[in-house]
Formats: sequence, structure tokens, C-alpha cells
Amino acid sequence: MTQLSYDNIFDAIADDADEAADLQFRADLMITLRKLFEDRGWKQADIASALGITQPRVSEIIRGKVHLFSADKLIGFLAKLNLRLKPSLDANHKVICEVLEAA
Repeated sequence: MTQLSYDNIFDAIADDADEAADLQFRADLMITLRKLFEDRGWKQADIASALGITQPRVSEIIRGKVHLFSADKLIGFLAKLNLRLKPSLDANHKVICEVLEAA
């Protein structure tokens, strides 16, 4: 039996590298949102109110249901929180993506 090894879990379940990258990006956005909610001490009702969504949808974000949210929708949630993503390169040409307050 052949054993496969992957650097990214999404490489194992996606049909191609583009899909795997999209899934990883959405998962990273969901983790970022969840961390923001935790840092702010928000309950699901607070989150639902801030994002303009139902509590069951909040639960899907919290539980990491990546397949239910597009990257556009997740970035829109950041915008509703007056936040934005700012990708850049460091001195070693490594991509860094910061979450900043929107101007």
C-alpha cells in the first residue's frame, strides 16, 4: 500500500492546487475571525449582530465549516468589523498578511 504525504491537509482533499490554496485561505480567514471574536469576548449573539447574520451562520464560522463560506464573504465580514487584509513582502520576499483597521 502506498502512503501519501501532504504539506497541507487541503492538498489531500482538493482536486487541484488552486482549490487547495482557496480552501487554505478561507480556513485561515475563519481562524482569524474566530480569534478576533475571542479577543473581543463576543458571544455568538454579539457576532451575529455585528456581522448581520444569523446565530446558526456564526456557529458555522466558529466550527470552521470552510465549504459554506466564500473568500469574498469572509473578507466582507472583516470589512463589517472595520478591518482589512494587507498583504506585503518582507526583506526575504516572504508574504506577510496583516489584519488592519480600515482607513
